[in-house]
Amino acid sequence: MSDAAVLHVKGRVLVGPEDVRDELWVLDGRVTYERPAGETRTVHGWAVPGLVDAHCHVGLDAHGAVDAETSEKQAITDRDAGTLLIRDAGSAADTRWIDDREDLPRIIRAGRHIARTRRYIRNYAHEIEPGDLPAYVRAEARRGDGWVKLVGDWIDRDRGDLAACWPGDALRDAIAAAHQEGARVTAHCFAAESLPDLLAAGIDCVEHATGLTEELIPQFAERGVAIVPTLVNIATFPKLAAGGEQRFPAWSAHMRRLHERRYDTVGAAHDAGVPIYVGTDAGGSLAHGLVADEVAELVKAGLSPLTALGAATWSAREWLGRPGLTEGAPADLVVYASDPRADPRVLADPQLIVLRGRII
Repeated sequence: MSDAAVLHVKGRVLVGPEDVRDELWVLDGRVTYERPAGETRTVHGWAVPGLVDAHCHVGLDAHGAVDAETSEKQAITDRDAGTLLIRDAGSAADTRWIDDREDLPRIIRAGRHIARTRRYIRNYAHEIEPGDLPAYVRAEARRGDGWVKLVGDWIDRDRGDLAACWPGDALRDAIAAAHQEGARVTAHCFAAESLPDLLAAGIDCVEHATGLTEELIPQFAERGVAIVPTLVNIATFPKLAAGGEQRFPAWSAHMRRLHERRYDTVGAAHDAGVPIYVGTDAGGSLAHGLVADEVAELVKAGLSPLTALGAATWSAREWLGRPGLTEGAPADLVVYASDPRADPRVLADPQLIVLRGRII
């Protein structure tokens, strides 16, 4: 890693969808649009705010929590792909030490997953019963960075299919507790069944959201409930379905249907005005560093390249309460050789990454 007293980025600076500037400077680790005195290092290209992965699991693999060395490798992989802000949507590992590392992405934590007993991936979550949900949500709200993560549905082995995990009264009390603590709540949901109760309880966001229906989408839009589709993860549904075909044929068929209509679901949500943000679900069975792939998937689902770019940059940062490339903001940015608004595949090839004002 190297430092420069003053970095000058010249070409096009994409501050927002309608705010494009010709240049910026990085001075003392912060963005400025006023030319500073002294010697500068100039780089040319298309600059955007550091990419955001709004559904990522640093500190987690397919079996549960990982050690610090593995967590570090995960964070570096994301960083080197241009992801400089992560909403960690549930992790069993303590990754607070990352906050002290100037060379690693910023992380907004949702604490540990909260799931129904034996209704989620082993070693991932607090596994509890509905009566304990409000207390666990309150505790995770205090431990996290303004978010709590519920498992809203999972396979019910007795039913042989996806089923909601929580009764409505428990959800109402739990989400109210989180809001009292100043935290927002998101939930893992594949199917439609759990969504009405989550909406009624005041949920703030839904992960995956493959079960959205024509009846539910307007309610999401009206209430401003965001979705993080994780389409690169939904692409694995056929393989999962094949693996469960013999034991759970109804579940397998359900997963295939959700996969088949994934683009239509996301496109309809976007057309209705539902807020959509980029997330990869990296860290379970998926690799890190897939934000560019997820942006491309959102374009396939019907978002314009500009909107999909915003879902990974300025729009996502605003939603998460973090600055973009505004005057005086911390200099977290990525520079590309060509315009990512014209072709989102450009995002897979960053030319320069600046984190906390330092060139990576």
